[in-house]
Amino acid sequence: MSLTTISYGGGVQSTAMVVLAAQGRLGYDVDAALFSNVGDDSEHPATLDYVRNVAIPWAAERGLTIHELQRVKRDGSTETLMGRLMKEGSRSLPIPVRMDNGAPGNRSCTADFKIKVVGKWLKANGASKDNPATVCIGISTDEIQRVSNKRAMPYEKPVYPLIDLGLDRSACQRVIAEAGLPVPPKSSCYFCPFHRPQMWAEMRRDEPELFFKAADLEATLIARRKTLGKDPVYLTRFAKPLTEAIDEAQDMLTDFEMPGGEGCDSGYCWT
Repeated sequence: MSLTTISYGGGVQSTAMVVLAAQGRLGYDVDAALFSNVGDDSEHPATLDYVRNVAIPWAAERGLTIHELQRVKRDGSTETLMGRLMKEGSRSLPIPVRMDNGAPGNRSCTADFKIKVVGKWLKANGASKDNPATVCIGISTDEIQRVSNKRAMPYEKPVYPLIDLGLDRSACQRVIAEAGLPVPPKSSCYFCPFHRPQMWAEMRRDEPELFFKAADLEATLIARRKTLGKDPVYLTRFAKPLTEAIDEAQDMLTDFEMPGGEGCDSGYCWT
Protein backbone atom coordinates (compact mmCIF):
# COMPACT_ATOMS: atom_id res chain seq x y z
CA MET A 1 0.00 0.00 0.00
CA SER A 2 1.48 3.33 -1.04
CA LEU A 3 2.05 6.25 1.30
CA THR A 4 0.11 9.51 0.93
CA THR A 5 1.41 12.72 2.47
CA ILE A 6 0.83 16.46 2.44
CA SER A 7 3.86 18.60 1.68
CA TYR A 8 3.31 21.20 4.39
CA GLY A 9 4.98 24.62 4.45
CA GLY A 10 2.89 26.38 7.07
CA GLY A 11 1.32 28.81 4.61
CA VAL A 12 -2.25 29.31 3.44
CA GLN A 13 -2.54 26.67 0.72
CA SER A 14 -0.84 23.83 2.55
CA THR A 15 -2.77 24.63 5.75
CA ALA A 16 -6.00 24.45 3.75
CA MET A 17 -4.94 20.96 2.61
CA VAL A 18 -4.37 19.91 6.23
CA VAL A 19 -7.84 21.20 7.18
CA LEU A 20 -9.52 19.46 4.25
CA ALA A 21 -7.66 16.21 4.93
CA ALA A 22 -8.69 16.27 8.59
CA GLN A 23 -12.27 16.85 7.48
CA GLY A 24 -12.14 14.05 4.92
CA ARG A 25 -12.67 16.50 2.05
CA LEU A 26 -9.25 16.56 0.36
CA GLY A 27 -9.92 13.65 -1.96
CA TYR A 28 -6.99 11.64 -0.60
CA ASP A 29 -6.59 9.44 2.48
CA VAL A 30 -3.58 11.18 3.99
CA ASP A 31 -1.14 9.32 6.25
CA ALA A 32 0.79 12.38 7.46
CA ALA A 33 1.77 15.95 6.66
CA LEU A 34 5.49 16.79 6.44
CA PHE A 35 6.92 20.16 7.49
CA SER A 36 10.59 20.61 6.64
CA ASN A 37 11.95 23.25 8.99
CA VAL A 38 15.02 24.87 7.42
CA GLY A 39 16.05 26.08 10.88
CA ASP A 40 14.66 27.96 13.85
CA ASP A 41 17.22 30.64 12.94
CA SER A 42 15.98 30.75 9.33
CA GLU A 43 12.22 30.23 9.15
CA HIS A 44 10.08 33.23 9.92
CA PRO A 45 9.19 32.99 13.65
CA ALA A 46 5.51 33.56 12.87
CA THR A 47 5.49 30.46 10.66
CA LEU A 48 7.11 28.31 13.33
CA ASP A 49 4.66 29.62 15.91
CA TYR A 50 1.70 28.81 13.69
CA VAL A 51 2.92 25.33 12.77
CA ARG A 52 3.82 24.32 16.32
CA ASN A 53 1.09 26.02 18.32
CA VAL A 54 -1.85 26.01 15.93
CA ALA A 55 -1.57 23.51 13.09
CA ILE A 56 0.14 20.56 14.79
CA PRO A 57 -2.15 20.36 17.85
CA TRP A 58 -5.31 21.06 15.80
CA ALA A 59 -4.48 18.31 13.30
CA ALA A 60 -3.43 15.87 16.05
CA GLU A 61 -6.79 16.25 17.77
CA ARG A 62 -8.37 15.07 14.52
CA GLY A 63 -6.07 12.13 13.91
CA LEU A 64 -3.67 13.72 11.42
CA THR A 65 0.01 13.91 12.32
CA ILE A 66 2.21 16.75 11.12
CA HIS A 67 5.87 15.71 11.31
CA GLU A 68 8.45 18.47 11.75
CA LEU A 69 11.61 17.48 9.88
CA GLN A 70 15.10 18.99 9.76
CA ARG A 71 18.25 18.46 7.71
CA VAL A 72 20.51 16.01 9.53
CA LYS A 73 24.07 15.55 8.31
CA ARG A 74 25.96 12.26 8.19
CA ASP A 75 27.62 12.97 11.53
CA GLY A 76 24.19 13.25 13.15
CA SER A 77 24.27 17.02 13.59
CA THR A 78 21.46 19.27 12.42
CA GLU A 79 22.27 21.86 9.78
CA THR A 80 20.23 25.02 9.28
CA LEU A 81 20.16 27.27 6.24
CA MET A 82 21.40 30.28 8.21
CA GLY A 83 24.11 28.10 9.73
CA ARG A 84 25.37 27.15 6.28
CA LEU A 85 25.29 30.77 5.10
CA MET A 86 27.16 32.10 8.12
CA LYS A 87 29.67 29.28 8.49
CA GLU A 88 33.15 30.75 8.73
CA GLY A 89 35.11 30.25 5.53
CA SER A 90 32.06 29.12 3.60
CA ARG A 91 31.75 30.08 -0.07
CA SER A 92 28.27 28.64 -0.30
CA LEU A 93 25.42 30.77 -1.65
CA PRO A 94 22.44 28.43 -1.33
CA ILE A 95 19.82 31.21 -1.48
CA PRO A 96 18.89 33.13 -4.68
CA VAL A 97 20.86 36.29 -3.89
CA ARG A 98 20.51 39.18 -6.32
CA MET A 99 23.29 40.21 -8.67
CA ASP A 100 24.09 43.79 -9.72
CA ASN A 101 21.41 43.63 -12.42
CA GLY A 102 18.75 42.56 -9.91
CA ALA A 103 18.40 39.04 -11.26
CA PRO A 104 18.34 36.18 -8.73
CA GLY A 105 21.21 33.71 -8.74
CA ASN A 106 20.95 29.95 -8.55
CA ARG A 107 19.81 28.35 -5.31
CA SER A 108 20.19 25.00 -3.58
CA CYS A 109 18.16 25.84 -0.46
CA THR A 110 14.98 24.22 -1.76
CA ALA A 111 16.75 21.03 -2.83
CA ASP A 112 18.95 20.64 0.26
CA PHE A 113 16.65 21.81 3.04
CA LYS A 114 13.22 20.88 1.65
CA ILE A 115 13.14 18.30 -1.13
CA LYS A 116 15.93 16.04 0.14
CA VAL A 117 14.74 16.22 3.74
CA VAL A 118 11.20 15.26 2.81
CA GLY A 119 12.48 12.64 0.39
CA LYS A 120 14.60 11.02 3.09
CA TRP A 121 11.51 10.65 5.31
CA LEU A 122 9.41 9.27 2.45
CA LYS A 123 12.01 6.64 1.53
CA ALA A 124 12.50 5.68 5.19
CA ASN A 125 8.75 5.08 5.37
CA GLY A 126 8.49 2.84 2.33
CA ALA A 127 8.42 5.10 -0.71
CA SER A 128 10.42 3.84 -3.68
CA LYS A 129 10.57 3.95 -7.46
CA ASP A 130 8.35 0.86 -7.60
CA ASN A 131 6.05 2.11 -4.84
CA PRO A 132 6.06 5.91 -5.01
CA ALA A 133 4.43 8.04 -2.36
CA THR A 134 1.52 10.24 -3.35
CA VAL A 135 2.52 13.77 -2.32
CA CYS A 136 -0.14 16.47 -2.11
CA ILE A 137 1.32 19.81 -3.22
CA GLY A 138 -0.28 23.08 -2.11
CA ILE A 139 -0.69 24.89 -5.41
CA SER A 140 -4.04 26.60 -5.95
CA THR A 141 -5.86 27.52 -9.15
CA ASP A 142 -4.50 31.09 -9.24
CA GLU A 143 -0.92 29.80 -9.54
CA ILE A 144 -1.52 26.80 -11.78
CA GLN A 145 1.53 27.75 -13.88
CA ARG A 146 3.73 26.42 -11.07
CA VAL A 147 2.57 22.86 -11.67
CA SER A 148 4.73 22.52 -14.78
CA ASN A 149 7.81 23.60 -12.79
CA LYS A 150 7.64 20.64 -10.43
CA ARG A 151 10.08 17.85 -11.28
CA ALA A 152 8.94 14.65 -9.61
CA MET A 153 11.46 12.52 -7.78
CA PRO A 154 11.52 8.75 -8.54
CA TYR A 155 10.00 7.95 -5.15
CA GLU A 156 7.02 10.30 -5.40
CA LYS A 157 3.91 11.05 -7.42
CA PRO A 158 2.89 14.70 -6.96
CA VAL A 159 -0.81 15.56 -7.00
CA TYR A 160 -2.60 18.90 -6.74
CA PRO A 161 -5.82 18.52 -4.77
CA LEU A 162 -6.52 22.25 -4.48
CA ILE A 163 -6.59 22.51 -8.26
CA ASP A 164 -8.75 19.38 -8.47
CA LEU A 165 -11.18 21.04 -6.04
CA GLY A 166 -11.11 24.36 -7.91
CA LEU A 167 -9.77 26.35 -4.95
CA ASP A 168 -7.81 29.58 -5.24
CA ARG A 169 -5.92 31.29 -2.42
CA SER A 170 -8.98 33.20 -1.19
CA ALA A 171 -11.01 29.98 -1.07
CA CYS A 172 -8.20 28.36 0.92
CA GLN A 173 -8.36 31.22 3.41
CA ARG A 174 -12.09 30.63 3.80
CA VAL A 175 -11.55 26.90 4.36
CA ILE A 176 -9.16 27.69 7.20
CA ALA A 177 -11.34 30.38 8.78
CA GLU A 178 -14.48 28.23 8.58
CA ALA A 179 -12.61 25.54 10.53
CA GLY A 180 -12.14 28.07 13.33
CA LEU A 181 -8.43 28.57 12.73
CA PRO A 182 -6.53 31.81 12.23
CA VAL A 183 -5.28 32.26 8.67
CA PRO A 184 -1.50 31.72 8.68
CA PRO A 185 1.01 34.31 7.50
CA LYS A 186 2.95 33.73 4.30
CA SER A 187 5.64 31.14 4.89
CA SER A 188 9.25 31.71 3.89
CA CYS A 189 12.69 32.32 5.35
CA TYR A 190 12.72 35.83 6.75
CA PHE A 191 15.84 36.69 4.73
CA CYS A 192 14.60 35.28 1.40
CA PRO A 193 15.76 37.38 -1.60
CA PHE A 194 12.39 36.66 -3.26
CA HIS A 195 10.63 38.94 -0.78
CA ARG A 196 8.79 41.80 -2.43
CA PRO A 197 9.93 45.35 -1.55
CA GLN A 198 6.64 45.88 0.28
CA MET A 199 7.36 42.89 2.52
CA TRP A 200 10.84 44.19 3.34
CA ALA A 201 9.40 47.62 4.17
CA GLU A 202 6.77 46.11 6.44
CA MET A 203 9.42 43.96 8.13
CA ARG A 204 11.58 47.00 8.79
CA ARG A 205 8.58 48.79 10.30
CA ASP A 206 6.99 45.93 12.23
CA GLU A 207 9.82 43.44 12.84
CA PRO A 208 13.03 45.48 12.96
CA GLU A 209 14.98 42.76 14.75
CA LEU A 210 14.39 40.35 11.86
CA PHE A 211 15.05 43.05 9.28
CA PHE A 212 18.45 43.90 10.74
CA LYS A 213 19.35 40.22 11.13
CA ALA A 214 18.75 39.91 7.40
CA ALA A 215 20.84 43.04 6.82
CA ASP A 216 23.67 41.54 8.90
CA LEU A 217 23.54 38.37 6.79
CA GLU A 218 23.71 40.42 3.61
CA ALA A 219 26.68 42.42 4.96
CA THR A 220 28.49 39.17 5.78
CA LEU A 221 27.94 37.84 2.26
CA ILE A 222 29.11 41.13 0.69
CA ALA A 223 32.27 41.19 2.84
CA ARG A 224 33.01 37.55 2.03
CA ARG A 225 32.61 38.16 -1.70
CA LYS A 226 34.92 41.16 -1.49
CA THR A 227 37.60 39.02 0.18
CA LEU A 228 37.28 36.53 -2.67
CA GLY A 229 37.54 39.27 -5.28
CA LYS A 230 33.95 38.78 -6.44
CA ASP A 231 31.10 41.17 -7.11
CA PRO A 232 28.74 41.88 -4.19
CA VAL A 233 25.37 40.20 -3.88
CA TYR A 234 22.20 41.56 -2.32
CA LEU A 235 18.87 40.53 -0.83
CA THR A 236 16.86 42.95 -3.00
CA ARG A 237 16.84 43.83 -6.71
CA PHE A 238 18.10 47.38 -6.04
CA ALA A 239 21.86 46.56 -6.13
CA LYS A 240 22.57 48.19 -2.79
CA PRO A 241 22.55 47.06 0.85
CA LEU A 242 19.15 46.28 2.33
CA THR A 243 19.10 49.22 4.76
CA GLU A 244 19.77 51.67 1.93
CA ALA A 245 17.55 50.00 -0.65
CA ILE A 246 14.42 49.95 1.44
CA ASP A 247 14.87 53.46 2.82
CA GLU A 248 15.04 54.86 -0.70
CA ALA A 249 12.45 52.57 -2.24
CA GLN A 250 9.60 52.92 0.23
CA ASP A 251 7.80 55.72 -1.65
CA MET A 252 7.76 53.67 -4.86
CA LEU A 253 6.84 50.30 -3.41
CA THR A 254 4.39 48.21 -5.38
CA ASP A 255 3.06 44.70 -5.09
CA PHE A 256 6.09 43.50 -7.04
CA GLU A 257 6.19 39.98 -8.41
CA MET A 258 9.19 38.31 -10.02
CA PRO A 259 8.61 37.18 -13.61
CA GLY A 260 7.41 33.59 -13.66
CA GLY A 261 5.78 33.84 -10.23
CA GLU A 262 9.01 33.33 -8.29
CA GLY A 263 8.69 32.90 -4.55
CA CYS A 264 8.70 30.42 -1.71
CA ASP A 265 5.11 30.53 -0.47
CA SER A 266 2.23 28.45 -1.79
CA GLY A 267 4.09 25.29 -2.58
CA TYR A 268 6.95 26.86 -4.55
CA CYS A 269 9.45 24.98 -2.39
CA TRP A 270 7.23 21.90 -2.71
CA THR A 271 6.43 21.92 1.00
